[in-house]
Amino acid sequence: MAQTECDEVTEVVCLESELQDGQMKEVEVDHQKMLLVHNEGQFSAVGALCTHYGAPLIKGVLMGNKVRCPWHGACFNTKTGDIEEFPGLDSLPTYKVKVENGKVHVTRNKKTLTKRVKEMSCRVPGVCHTILLIGGGPASLQCAETLRQNDYQGRIIMVTKDEQLPLDKTKLSKAMNIESEKILLRSSDFLKQHGIEVWTEKEVVSIDTEEHTVSFHDGTTQHYNQLLIATGARARRMQCPGSEMENVKLLQCYKDAAEIYQMSVGNRVVIIGTSFIGMEAAAFLSDKAASVAVVGKSDVPYQFSLGPDIGKMTMQMLEEKYVRFYMNNGVAEIQGENRKVKQVILQNGEVLPADVVIVGIGVIPNSDFLKGSMVEVDSRNAIIVDKFMRTNNPDVFAAGDVASFPLSIQADKRVNIGHWQLAQAHGRVAALNMLKKQTKLHSVPYFWTVLLGKSIRYTGYGEGYTDIVFKGSVDKRKFLAFYIKGDEVIAAASLNFDPAVSRVAEIMATGENITKLEAESEDLGWLQLT
Repeated sequence: MAQTECDEVTEVVCLESELQDGQMKEVEVDHQKMLLVHNEGQFSAVGALCTHYGAPLIKGVLMGNKVRCPWHGACFNTKTGDIEEFPGLDSLPTYKVKVENGKVHVTRNKKTLTKRVKEMSCRVPGVCHTILLIGGGPASLQCAETLRQNDYQGRIIMVTKDEQLPLDKTKLSKAMNIESEKILLRSSDFLKQHGIEVWTEKEVVSIDTEEHTVSFHDGTTQHYNQLLIATGARARRMQCPGSEMENVKLLQCYKDAAEIYQMSVGNRVVIIGTSFIGMEAAAFLSDKAASVAVVGKSDVPYQFSLGPDIGKMTMQMLEEKYVRFYMNNGVAEIQGENRKVKQVILQNGEVLPADVVIVGIGVIPNSDFLKGSMVEVDSRNAIIVDKFMRTNNPDVFAAGDVASFPLSIQADKRVNIGHWQLAQAHGRVAALNMLKKQTKLHSVPYFWTVLLGKSIRYTGYGEGYTDIVFKGSVDKRKFLAFYIKGDEVIAAASLNFDPAVSRVAEIMATGENITKLEAESEDLGWLQLT
């Protein structure tokens, strides 16, 4: 149906002289906020809000024709609106811009939404080619959508052992009582419309790379032409007497989150491990459970990942909400009656009353079904891939938490990182290379954790750091931390210091080094935070 002129509204949003080259400004047309960008002598306008969680992009980072979200690092092309770095699935809408007599006019179509789905093809009958995606997370979903965005017309099958369609699982530890519909990444109708089959509650038991077949727990098999393994990682189980009791819980899927929430409200909760999952669970349950106790092996939470100062701060934040910590400790035994927990015995002999125990002590790559196959794994059983997300078998790719991949910002050091944003990037790169569109992985890791409504952001790869340089104040809970190795910044973390981490991510993405001298400087002008 043809658009009529009455669907469009044009307004003058500013003078041409108000916006210098390399600047952006939030403007409004017909009560709709937009991001106006002036770059290389040209004006363009796109949606004002990040399509991931709705962050105002005006508070983000503009570099060339790219704007990076201040919250979680998603990147959008300011000319096309296309999403170029994750998290998030959708692109930004674009608006017509015209400069006349020194005034900038922007036109909005009233039917334009705040998010835009890239054009996708669908399955074409008669195309005898099947791409099988094992796993129902962000890597598989992004792979499927990228295939369709690049006119793949064969069959796409996504197989997951989960009961639900792909969900935003990052929210499960932050809001355990959330409804599954609210964190559904794509609706059933959307997936059907674009010819993406999803088989739920179906677990892979083996693959045969010579025959190009995958076998499932129900005895069925499926042939593939190309395969993506994106099975993620599973929570590590406790190895102590009593750990098999009914109310000793792992948080891995939507059902786990719902059960933990129901069991915990008004009851005594003990959380084993100061992982990001464990700490988020403690924060969420702090005002819902009768009591929350956290048991950790180190002096403070996140001691080795974020460092002792930030770890101590997060511990204090939760202690203010009456969460009790038992650090430099471990679990000797879990005791109970009728397979129900009653108490947790610590290694130092202390006894913690408990109605529910939540275990968050790390993860193990889900690759057991590869035993006997020719697909190569490393010493941790993560699947080894190259920069193109290819395994040692040319028709088998791997992505996400199950993959061991070369990290470009660390001179291609092989790493295994469980970040949501990286899983999406892996899925996209795998899809393009399946289609022979040679594309290397260049994404900079970006991560966030939320405690009591406060979000700590992190970018880079800090393993092996030798020093931390702080700006602001950890005690005042407003800081930027630079992680140093040698004379170089290898990672950064912040709280209430946006868009610093996104700026660091953008600098790292360009291949530039940030020196220790720059980090230590009183003048942070090089970060261009204002």
